[in-house]
This record gives sequence, structure tokens and C-alpha cells, in this order.
Amino acid sequence: MEHLDHETGKISSKGFSWKLIMAAVVGALGSSFLYGYNLSVVNAPSLYIRELYNESWAARYNYTVSKSTISIMWSVTVSIFAIGGLVGALIVIPMVNFLGRKGTLLLNNLFAIAAALLMSLSNVAGVPEMLILGRFIMGIDGGIALSTLPMYLNEVSPKHIRGSLGQVTAILICVGVFVGQVLGLPEIFGKESHWPCLFGFILIPALIQLVFLPFFPESPRYLLLEKQDRKRAEKAFSIFLGREDVSQDIEDVLAETRIQRNIRLVSVIELFKTRSAKWQIITVIVTMASYQLCGLNAIWFYTNSIFSEAGIQSDKIPYITLSTGGIEILASVISSLTVEKLGRRILLIGGFGLMTLFFGILTVSLTFQHHAPWIPYISIVCILGVIASFCIGPGGIPFVLVGEFFPQSQRPAAFMIAGSVNWISNFAVGLLFPLIQEGLGNYCFLIFAAICLAGALYLYFILPETKNKTFAEINQAFSKMNRIPSATTGKEMFPAEERDGEIKVSPISNNGQSQIELEKTQKTCTV
Repeated sequence: MEHLDHETGKISSKGFSWKLIMAAVVGALGSSFLYGYNLSVVNAPSLYIRELYNESWAARYNYTVSKSTISIMWSVTVSIFAIGGLVGALIVIPMVNFLGRKGTLLLNNLFAIAAALLMSLSNVAGVPEMLILGRFIMGIDGGIALSTLPMYLNEVSPKHIRGSLGQVTAILICVGVFVGQVLGLPEIFGKESHWPCLFGFILIPALIQLVFLPFFPESPRYLLLEKQDRKRAEKAFSIFLGREDVSQDIEDVLAETRIQRNIRLVSVIELFKTRSAKWQIITVIVTMASYQLCGLNAIWFYTNSIFSEAGIQSDKIPYITLSTGGIEILASVISSLTVEKLGRRILLIGGFGLMTLFFGILTVSLTFQHHAPWIPYISIVCILGVIASFCIGPGGIPFVLVGEFFPQSQRPAAFMIAGSVNWISNFAVGLLFPLIQEGLGNYCFLIFAAICLAGALYLYFILPETKNKTFAEINQAFSKMNRIPSATTGKEMFPAEERDGEIKVSPISNNGQSQIELEKTQKTCTV
């Protein structure tokens, strides 16, 4: 934990509990890890799944299905994961409001367990529809997880490590991708007799989270601001921060409670109508769309075909693919270690900018790959460069920003908007990329380069830095763009000015109720 001295302006560190890190890891293991795992796990058994479709069709109708129909069925299998994700993102608001953040993560494991059983038993049953249904249910799990986990991490984190702890989401996504690649090797589960085990493996992280997450507290901010349960909030703060005296931390959150006491949780429609949140919403939509449309999911879904186009022999592709997973993990760890020093803004803009460069070089190398034997290796370097650039910035920071842009009453609705944009864009890439690749050939990556460039330019001109800032300060940074007074943030108001140790706060409700004045009792406040 850190304390900010207002006289010196210096921050002193007193550390934080290891239970905070463990809660983040356990929460991510059954959430973002499974999302990453399901992005890559379909690559290795793709041929065997296609054979299952063909054999089951022949057994039912006494004739083999055409290759084009098999391709359509395979595309549906890949892309329906995103449809399920959209459903999960749409139902997350009532779940997190009623069950809490931790309760939602726990219940979500039931979707993962059901999906794992359906997909792993589809081959034995000879019913490929079980695999498709399992992928859809697994998508629901991912849609709920990618909204709930960042919300939980954002609310349990002290602000000085909010970005780093939020990167746990990105790191575990990359670890999930890598584990899916390793288990898909022919020596492990990537063979005809063992491929259902790839989907049965999903049970392990889901059960681990079900066993261990109950030992960690619910979000203390959720307990105070939405449940008005001070005792449980104090206990949660004490566990996460590793110290007994959390009175100042409670007072900090209660100050927000007093400011928001006439405020209820807003719906998505109400959030869209909130003028003070206009540019935050636009920025979240642009960032999440760029996150998915930048082309990285195309590489994750179709790594094998991309390496084949680069001239790599088919028996070497699974092992070369492991390098992509290793690069993802390394880049994500680097991002988590630097995000609080460099800030969100430079990592996001730099990441999208570097992706634009690597996609451009990749297009050139694929175009001239037959002119020299060493050119395909440039393609591999570019693919690794795209992955590293993505994981350093765009891979995890968008989820952190959603939690930082919006106060407690708007946060669930904001995550629903972000999740919906995320999964709709994910579905579009998974479904359309094969068609784009077939139509444009080696020039298909120029589309992704243009999207990355557009995203970088937007963020350069619009995105404020949120590193080590309070929710009030972040809202004030958007106030000029939203054309409202700096003290006003729509339905929720934050400190407008500070004089002689006194903070004056503007009216907090829509009907012009009276001002609140909060006395600062100490020169040092907990951050």
C-alpha cells in the first residue's frame, strides 16, 4: 500500500498482501486463461474435427459432405465462440449486481464445466453438434469472464498498481494460448486418439478456481458502495492490503459513497445518454474494436495456415507456433512491469504503431517469399513482432481503461458495452478473415495495418494518461471534451476545487440538490 504526503507530494510504499496477487491469479486462471486457451486449442485438432463432421454426416445420410460444407461447419465452430461471448457480455450486468464480482466468477465455472464435458465427449458420441454447442457455451463463459475479472481486479487494486494488476488478465490469456499450443503437440494430445482430451483439460482450471476462489474476499468497493456492508469491506481491505488498520481506506471509499448516495446503478441506455461519459464511451468502443480488429485473433485462429503461406514445412509448424505463445507471455510480463512507469497511453499508441509497421513488412515479405529462401523467415519475424507489439500494449490495457474511465455506478454498464464491442469484433474477424485472405491474398494484412494506424492516431489525439490517477481526476480529464464544467461529471460529481484543506463538491443529483462539503482531516491520505 502507498501513502501520499500532500506537503511533499512524495509517495512511500508499504507493500501489499500476497493474497491480493493470489486472488488475481486464481481469478484469472478460471477466466482469462480459459479464454486464451480456447483461442488456440482448436488449431491442433482441426483436421480430426473435420473428419468427425464428415463421418457423422455419412453415417446419418449415407453420403459424404462436400469440402465447402465442411469448411462452413468449421468456420461456424470457430466463430460461434464469439457469439457465445456476446451473450455472456450481455448478461453480465445482472450477474455482477446480484452475485457480486467474486460470486459471478464462481458461478461462471459451471459454464466452463458444461462446455468441457460436451466438447470432450462429442467424438465418443459421434455428435459434432455437441462440439459446436460446447464452443458456444464456452464463449458465454469467456464473455462473462472478460467483463467480470477486470472489474474485480480494478476494484481490489490500490491505484499505484492498478495497471500492473490489471495486466494479469493479459498475461493469463497469453499463458492460456501457450498451454493450448503445447498440449496440441502430436506428442501430447494433438493426435487422433487423444484430441478430445484437449477440451477435457478445461475442467482443471475451472475446478481449481471453484476450490480456491471462495477463500478470497469479494471486492471491498462493491461491498461498501453497493451492499453497504462495512464489516465485510473492512475485512476484505485488511486481507488484500495486508494490514489491520484500514480505517483510512474505508473513509476514502465512504467519501465516494457520500458523493454518490443518491445514485443508483445506471443501465446501458442511461449511460449512453450521460453527456459527461460521451468521450469515455467513444474511446472504449474505439479501443475495444481496435483490440479485436487489429488482426491478432486472425493470427491466433489461423496460425498454421499463415506459417504454411510463409513456406514452413507442415511437420515443423506446431513447434514454430510455440514461439508465438512464448513471445506473448514475455511481452505481457514486460508490459505489466512497465505500465506504471511508462503509462497506459504510450504503450497503447506504441503497440498499435508497431503493429502497423510489422503488418506492412509482412505484406511485402509474403508477396516476395518465393524470390529467396530466407524471405519466409522475415514473415515469421514479422508475425512474432505483431504479437509482441500487441501484448506490450493493446493486449491488456483496454480492460484496465474501462474500469478506470467510469465510476462505480456506471462500471457494469460500461463493461457490458466494451464486452459487446469486443465479441462482435471477434466474431467478425473469425468469420471473415478466411474470406478476406482468399480474396486479397498476401495483401489482406494491409486492412489490419490500416485499423492499427487509425487506432493509434485516435488514441494519440484523444486518450488522456490515467496512470496513478483517481477516478475523479480521470473524469475531469474528459470534462473539456464532454463540454461540461471540470467539477461536473454528469450524474456523479467529484471535487471541483480545494482551498485551505477543504474540498468543495458540486451537487450530486440530477435534480439540483444541495452541495456537499467534505472536510479533510489529515494532510496524508491513503492511495
